[in-house]
Amino acid sequence: MKTSARQRGAAGPHGALGTRDRIVRTASRLMQRQGYDGTGIKQISQEAEATLGSVYHFFPGGKQELAVAAIRHGEKEFADELREILDGEDDPAEAVVACTRRLAEGLRASDWVDGCPVTATALGTAGRVPDVQRAAAEAFAHWRRLVFERLRRAGLAEDDAHDLAHTVISTLEGAELAAQVSQDDRPLRAAGRHLARLIDLHRPGAARS
Repeated sequence: MKTSARQRGAAGPHGALGTRDRIVRTASRLMQRQGYDGTGIKQISQEAEATLGSVYHFFPGGKQELAVAAIRHGEKEFADELREILDGEDDPAEAVVACTRRLAEGLRASDWVDGCPVTATALGTAGRVPDVQRAAAEAFAHWRRLVFERLRRAGLAEDDAHDLAHTVISTLEGAELAAQVSQDDRPLRAAGRHLARLIDLHRPGAARS
């Protein structure tokens, strides 16, 4: 999942970043737009304003190693924002709704071209690049853990919080993709409403059918 333009800052694509950070951020952006196979080392070096020698200096393993670094960058970027949103709302259900709003803002700000860098990169490597697959799995696990911990703090039972954390992250991923494809934020808004209701159903003392 991607973060908003506000989170990335307004200093331009590179700002005062060091060479390695420029390369990683450029790779993350390109792979989330073009996928793993559609992104080459030469394009990354050109758009990062770095030499090919610099790319291979920092990433001797080539594109596979760089893709792992790009996924970890995207994972941390969204984790930081997710943590901020979850901690910024007293009600975890409202926090999930706020998260869908933030994701929609990010998509609109990018003119619907920047979806989830983790998913976009990992899907093109399924069954071929295990290091990238592992990095993506770790990213999703970290996001789920953040949601799980917030739900537990709200008093939800451990099993419910575990299942809901999986449901929240999976639903947000799907809704973001649907919104990107349709260039319409309604899938995200609907996901937020229904996830909030689902969380409310599992609160301590909530009546269940």
